[in-house]
Amino acid sequence: MRGLRKEYGALRVFDCVNLEVAEREIVALVGPSGCGKTTLLRCIDGLIPADGEVSVDGEIVREPRSGIAMVFQHFGLFPWKTVYDNVAYGLRMAGVDRAEIARRVPHFINLVGLSGFEKAYPYQLSGGMQQRCGLARALAVDPRVLLMDEPFAAVDAQTREILQFELLRIWERQPTTMLFVTHSIEEAVLMGDRVVVLKGRPSRIHEEIVVDLPRPRSRATLTLPRFAELRERVWSTLMSEAKKAEFQIGS
Repeated sequence: MRGLRKEYGALRVFDCVNLEVAEREIVALVGPSGCGKTTLLRCIDGLIPADGEVSVDGEIVREPRSGIAMVFQHFGLFPWKTVYDNVAYGLRMAGVDRAEIARRVPHFINLVGLSGFEKAYPYQLSGGMQQRCGLARALAVDPRVLLMDEPFAAVDAQTREILQFELLRIWERQPTTMLFVTHSIEEAVLMGDRVVVLKGRPSRIHEEIVVDLPRPRSRATLTLPRFAELRERVWSTLMSEAKKAEFQIGS
């Protein structure tokens, strides 16, 4: 991203966003509500236009393209399609032949732990299972860049923790470049190689914090003194902005 800026009329959501993400790196984006994190992801995906430049492997992104996949906060599944057909959707849209679809879809359904639910519809699945289905659909197209917009926000705390470690397990087996938007500081530190903090109105990148925790990460990572130090650093960076936003809402 170079000089990325997004405006809606007189409202400038973010400005002068400059960020490079390396191959197979996980970058967590955090910031106060309303700072444009989701909008930024949609600009990267080419879903909405923005001023400035987004490029992947040197190619400018102007519209949705192959090699970039998004996992949405509220699952984004087609309710009239089964798990199998939801996972296969991106492949079919890309013109992948039936034999390759038949080979790849069961693999990714198994990878996210949904084997046995191929014929189930979204309404028959728990929230966590629906999110696993959305993740399998994104991974099935073999993305160079995976964008995740608060992917675990719509599930309960216990399921969220399970999915966090499931995603880490999947990433270890099939590492891909990932930008991960979250409101959870703990989640950002657990998942990320870097935590990028957005602040201000319009928002800008205020700080990039390197997460020097060893991989693979597990529940034991949460008990490390260094984890606590990094979580506190991110929290301290955000705190002043969070308080400012709270006073603005109350005024």
